[in-house]
Amino acid sequence: MAAAAAVVTPSGLDDGVSRSRGDGAGEVAVERGPGAAYHMFVVMEDLVEKLKLLRYEEELLRKSNLKPPSRHYFALPTNPGEQFYMFCTLAAWLINKAGRPFEQPQEYDDPNATISNILSELRSFGRTADFPPSKLKSGYGEHVCYVLDCLAEEALKYIGFTWKRPSYPVEELEEETVPEDDAELTLNKVDEEFVEEETDNEENFIDLNVLKAQTYHLDMNESAKQEDILESTTDAAEWGLEVERVLPQLKVTIRTDNKDWRIHVDQMHQHKSGIESALKETKGFLDKLHNEISRTLEKIGSREKYINNQLEHLVQEYRAAQAQLSEARERYQQGNGGVTERTRLLSEVTEELEKVKQEMEEKGSSMTDGAPLVKIKQSLTKLKQETVQMDIRIGVVEHTLLQSKLKEKSNMTRDMHATVIPEAAIGSY
Repeated sequence: MAAAAAVVTPSGLDDGVSRSRGDGAGEVAVERGPGAAYHMFVVMEDLVEKLKLLRYEEELLRKSNLKPPSRHYFALPTNPGEQFYMFCTLAAWLINKAGRPFEQPQEYDDPNATISNILSELRSFGRTADFPPSKLKSGYGEHVCYVLDCLAEEALKYIGFTWKRPSYPVEELEEETVPEDDAELTLNKVDEEFVEEETDNEENFIDLNVLKAQTYHLDMNESAKQEDILESTTDAAEWGLEVERVLPQLKVTIRTDNKDWRIHVDQMHQHKSGIESALKETKGFLDKLHNEISRTLEKIGSREKYINNQLEHLVQEYRAAQAQLSEARERYQQGNGGVTERTRLLSEVTEELEKVKQEMEEKGSSMTDGAPLVKIKQSLTKLKQETVQMDIRIGVVEHTLLQSKLKEKSNMTRDMHATVIPEAAIGSY
């Protein structure tokens, strides 16, 4: 079976999926495996655990009065608007936790600007973001989980968090208490005695020559006693009694210990045999599947060749139509440029025409308006009233002046008569 080429997914993990770039469209043609569609659920669960390590419930959710997201919140579409706002809020908080200043996005901010700012901060951490920003507008999906997971990892690095090896609890197995008998000989005692004998032998070194001499004397004694050994003088009944007496001491009790390496070896052999038996059966199915897939691929290849041969003239016509379309687009671009220039000139002429119309309307309204005439009439009426008042005041002043003149004239006449009469009276005397 042909193995698919492994690439790195947006979350940075190898999912065994082969991908190839589409021609001209710039999109990615993905051949996904059966488990690749569920990879974002795994990333989302890891993200929730990392957020709990960062204490996001106390530092973010309670302060902002937000509900804690579920473990598959960003993996499934529920409410795109709410999910996008939650994504932007979490991303801003994680960037701040990672030591970078980032303003908390508001509800009425431009989503494109917010997404571009988040992606620029993500790239500044050295993470790749080779997907269009529009993938994050929906507020859910593998790209959203990937961005939040990367930011959570950077925040954990900034606070100095490190993953430690898991510490498994020690399982204490209950051992069966077997009453020990002094007459019983257990395997542990045999091992202890064997170890003690080895230590004693190591401590008591024997000279090689002395050992050879002792061996020679023993051989001589045994050769001398061979004739005595050939004939036994022991009674069978006494031998049986002695065997019955010593038999309890020869009993060996082996206790079962799950930590013993022998049990582990037995389990390994059992698992090995089970794996080999399962492998034989599975290998048959896989070979059968491989053969079926190979035949299917051959059929598909032959059908593709047949279709290509049958549709060759249509492909040529399509290419010719594409060439004509490109030429028409070029002509359209050229014509569109001329139309744009003429549209600009038309807009300028229209603006000048509007200005002239506005001036003409202002002059016409001023010519037909009777308000200045009314003001002139009111001014003339006011001038007439003021003229009448001035005439009255002039008449009063003339009358007053005339009276004063007559009064002065009468006074002068009286004075003249007063000065003349006494002189006449003096003359008479």
